[in-house]
Amino acid sequence: MISKKSITVLSNMKLWGTATVGAKGQVVIPAEAREVLGISEGDKLVVMSAPHNKGAVLLKAEVFEQTMREMSDHISAMTQHMKGGNKK
Repeated sequence: MISKKSITVLSNMKLWGTATVGAKGQVVIPAEAREVLGISEGDKLVVMSAPHNKGAVLLKAEVFEQTMREMSDHISAMTQHMKGGNKK
């Protein structure tokens, strides 16, 4: 089903609209985005800058942590390979 509340920007990205930053810096994430992304009350989000500090990116903390672990594993494997660790 195609939602009237979001549009596909790239093949793997959606745009859900805009949010206004309140006086305390709070932002309300649109309900459909929260539902699709599995974001619930109390979830921890990592706030990162977008390329060239042109905006912000929010990631669920658990997703960020898993991605960092996977990147670390890949870096370790590449480093080991470059040192000749895969020779038998």
